[in-house]
Amino acid sequence: MSEERLQKVLAAAGVGSRRACEELIDRRRVTVNGKVAKLGDKVDAETAVIHVDGQRVVTDTKLVYLAINKPRGVVSTMADELGREAIADYVSDIGARVYHVGRLDADTEGLMLLTNDGSLAHKLTHPSYEVPKTYLAEVPGPLPRAVGRALQSGIELEDGPAKVDSFRLVQAIEKTALVEVVLHEGRNRIVRRMFDEVGYPIQRLIRTSIGPIKLGDLRSGRHRRLNPGEIAALFKLVER
Repeated sequence: MSEERLQKVLAAAGVGSRRACEELIDRRRVTVNGKVAKLGDKVDAETAVIHVDGQRVVTDTKLVYLAINKPRGVVSTMADELGREAIADYVSDIGARVYHVGRLDADTEGLMLLTNDGSLAHKLTHPSYEVPKTYLAEVPGPLPRAVGRALQSGIELEDGPAKVDSFRLVQAIEKTALVEVVLHEGRNRIVRRMFDEVGYPIQRLIRTSIGPIKLGDLRSGRHRRLNPGEIAALFKLVER
């Protein structure tokens, strides 16, 4: 792609009008590939790494970033050889080929991210970046305090030790307890296996956030595009 004036690229990315983008550049609030930009600079929108006030701005219009609320029973793949419902069945309308960032087991519901930005997807799933994920788990009650302490201090699983970053009892109604756990582990079925190990098998599991991205009121089976602030927050999470 040919280079274009920086203010035009920023305006196309939704930062503001061209005039407003010129003012941002003039005030030294824009960097391109780590260097402070100046009026008259030209950039390649597909390859330039641009920050405004320290926040990454994605200027490649081909890149797609989505949040989806995966329903229970849907597999976390873009195609399934067994013919089961897959995530791809819910995003056929976006007009771009995207990939899932990590997985949820078929019985688990909630937030997943989809993108065609391979570099960001790799970082979000790599253990070294320790991206926190929040889950709501419904388990048999009453739930002794010792369960939370055990999960936070760490338990031994067949593939090594595991622990949650935080544990909070959200609600306790008769024979059911709803708890919130945060962890940065990415091993297969890790949350379910941890609760199994302490004797409280999960009856329902929902992922409610991945780093700064929240599930919010997104309905089951629906997806939405991440806004520029959310995208910038994801980049900031994995900047090293």
